[in-house]
Amino acid sequence: MLAVTADDHPSVAPDGPVAVLANPTSGRGRHRALLPQVLHRIEAAGRPVRPLRAHTGDEAEAACRAAVRDGVSALVAVGGDGTVHRAVQAVAGTAVPFGPVPAGTGNDFAADTGFPADPLAAADVIAAALRDGRTHPVDLARMTAGDGTSRWYAAVLAAGFDAIVNERANRMRWPRGPRRYDLAILVELARLRPRRYRLRLDGEVQEVDAVLVAVGNCASYGGGMRVCPDADPTDGLLDVVVGGRFDRRTLMRVKPRIYRGSHVTHPLVRSYRVRTVELDAEGITTYADGERALDLPLTVTAVPAALRLLR
Repeated sequence: MLAVTADDHPSVAPDGPVAVLANPTSGRGRHRALLPQVLHRIEAAGRPVRPLRAHTGDEAEAACRAAVRDGVSALVAVGGDGTVHRAVQAVAGTAVPFGPVPAGTGNDFAADTGFPADPLAAADVIAAALRDGRTHPVDLARMTAGDGTSRWYAAVLAAGFDAIVNERANRMRWPRGPRRYDLAILVELARLRPRRYRLRLDGEVQEVDAVLVAVGNCASYGGGMRVCPDADPTDGLLDVVVGGRFDRRTLMRVKPRIYRGSHVTHPLVRSYRVRTVELDAEGITTYADGERALDLPLTVTAVPAALRLLR
């Protein structure tokens, strides 16, 4: 198990600015007008604010990394889980505290770590933590591919049907908007078949035929689907949920139960709690925090206290 200690942390400039990354397209633009109010609330904590400019996910990630190198005192991400995912790459394993303002379509990490659903209320929580110098450590997950490429994620890694649907939707040029995802679901349901997965769970090897595979640091993904309902981002462990040989009809009956987390009682579902999981299957590109991530095979490791939340 990887550990993050004080010795690993670069120093933080306590009087430095608070960097704020905002995704103007989060929540399909519904919260765009909130940004000035969020900035005002953070400034009211007595800290200068440095807005970060970016037009793409890669630019956002680079801007966050540059801000951390420049010595900001904190990083705030205004957006959904995708925006959090980009920001976390810069602050994971550092002493730079982080605050998520939930303003996206899916805000699972913020919800699962105790932030209010209302963006301005969340900004007030972050501002109070800044004023008081208060942070709350939470775990992150670190995924590493066979070529050594590694990335962090905060909520859930999808490596089954949902990842396949996301990959299909991202390759489609038509239709635009949410309908593209709906069409991708229909296409992949028609092609549904269990895939052979090889799992190494804290060293114990299992081979299973499965349709759903998720590795959770937190409980939820996809805007409130509690796919790993017992996951706790403070326990130093990962929750692995595997849904076996579902046919189309059974999958469509079980999938709504994921919002309640009751799918884990289905006889075809198995749950595990581990520190490290090695995961392999043919032709799968994973999605972490809703963002396109790494191809299988990969290793996921729980990293305790890798992130300091402003809460």
